[in-house]
Amino acid sequence: MTETIKRPTRTQQTGAWADGDRTPLNGNEVLKQADDALNVRQRIIDTYSKQGFASIPGDDLRGRFRWMGLYTQRQEGIDGGQTATLAPEELDAEYFMMRVRSDGGILSTEQLRTIGQISTEFGRDTADISDRQNIQLHWIGIEDVPEIWERLERVGLHTLEACGDAPRVIIGSPVAGIAADEIVDGTWAIEQIRNKYIGSPEFSNLPRKFKTAISGSPAMDVVHEINDVSFVGVNHPELGPGFDLWVGGGLSVAPMFAKRLGAFVRLEQVPDVWAGVIGIFRDYGYRRLRNRARLKFLMADIGPEKFRDILETEYLGYRLPDGPEPVTPPDGHRDHVGVHKQKDGKVWIGTAPIAGRVSGTILREVADLAERYGSHRIRLTPHQKLLVLDIEEADAPALIEELAAYDLIAKPSVYRRNVLACTGIEFCKLGLTDTKDRARKVVVELERRRPEMDVPFGIHVNGCPNACARTQVGDIGLKGMVQRGENDELQEVFQVHLGGGLGVQPSLARKTRALKVAAEDLPDYIDRVAGRYLEQRSAGESFAVWAHRADEEDLR
Repeated sequence: MTETIKRPTRTQQTGAWADGDRTPLNGNEVLKQADDALNVRQRIIDTYSKQGFASIPGDDLRGRFRWMGLYTQRQEGIDGGQTATLAPEELDAEYFMMRVRSDGGILSTEQLRTIGQISTEFGRDTADISDRQNIQLHWIGIEDVPEIWERLERVGLHTLEACGDAPRVIIGSPVAGIAADEIVDGTWAIEQIRNKYIGSPEFSNLPRKFKTAISGSPAMDVVHEINDVSFVGVNHPELGPGFDLWVGGGLSVAPMFAKRLGAFVRLEQVPDVWAGVIGIFRDYGYRRLRNRARLKFLMADIGPEKFRDILETEYLGYRLPDGPEPVTPPDGHRDHVGVHKQKDGKVWIGTAPIAGRVSGTILREVADLAERYGSHRIRLTPHQKLLVLDIEEADAPALIEELAAYDLIAKPSVYRRNVLACTGIEFCKLGLTDTKDRARKVVVELERRRPEMDVPFGIHVNGCPNACARTQVGDIGLKGMVQRGENDELQEVFQVHLGGGLGVQPSLARKTRALKVAAEDLPDYIDRVAGRYLEQRSAGESFAVWAHRADEEDLR
């Protein structure tokens, strides 16, 4: 490779492969170098599923299993105060979270029914729609994994690289190919990347996880600002429809928005450009410290101009044309909830389960319902929503009523429509607080108390600092914590972030000094702040804009 980046001194060593030294500098790098994580699949089938949980060594159990979409589940009864103090083996239950990969959120009714059946047979009827357009199951035993994989593969699904230091599920517009206002359909590119690169040793050892978004929708419905690489639909004045390239976004404890490279990418170029970007991450990404290993840190150090130059000269071998910046829609909704016309004259129905919580039973019922109304296509969204496509417009009211019986609401309140929640302490070993049940209680209470809220109002509930539910870009972001009360009892509390958002005015949320709210007080607190916003807002002012200008006392 050419000498395009100033090499660090030994005291600044990053562990980047491009520096010419592949000596692993931490335990995770040792694990990945010792054995490609993709090889664990056969050990699961041949050994662990037959000999049981106790036969699994730690490097596979808490490391390589992730490349197969499997995380060990949190032991029941362990409170958040012990999350950071117990050894990993003390936190492990003998069950797994399994993440089923659905790139682009694309599912057939047959696939949805299969996932639902697996959930009811093997996962105690659990199912959550994640904000990366896939479905997570829980209570999965290692003995059942080969059978589950066989069932998934029979319908064209798998769990490969749904977790791990690998290319995660590719999120795409849930209405790709059917929306009347679509700029370009990115489905072909998603399929090409999935078929060629997912499960390939070429990209199975990255410094950290790698998140991709591809959408040609003018609604900008894939949160491109916070993905490692995003392809955003634009119309070039001379070259026609294609994509604007963004790189280096991510949240967690060091949130950064992606940077525009200013490059225009034609649809047929997307797979090669994607491979170039992830190749830069693989080779130049920082591998010494896990907390600085995401692509956003490399981008912050070298900038979009240098990154684009490396991409074009070292990985593509040609220059990309400059392109226009996408036009951000003003209405604030990216989730496709409600009834919307398709370009073929039919409609899709977008529903909002609270924070993505469904069940295997519900998934099976939805598959049956959709088929009864002539549909065989389901979509999941990056906002924990579920869509049924291809419905005759005359049938929409009846189907909406039937879906509502399963708590899938097509005309939701602003609270239900915009709430996100991560897995939380219920199943996650990193969790400090409950999230899913807490989100439901908050939504139900706010619907009762303050139904007059008339603008998008996102409440993002996270059980730890890792921002899986996008703490820093919600109107109200809640970061779970624990503390001791007056009588030394353990209390769940939430640090409050206010005024985050994406879209027209992307901004990271404001943290108000020492503002923490007890979990049981969240409805009171949010109701109070929402009321002040409604009283003080100017015409057309969003909650996020108001929260950044409001007096600190008004945010308490």
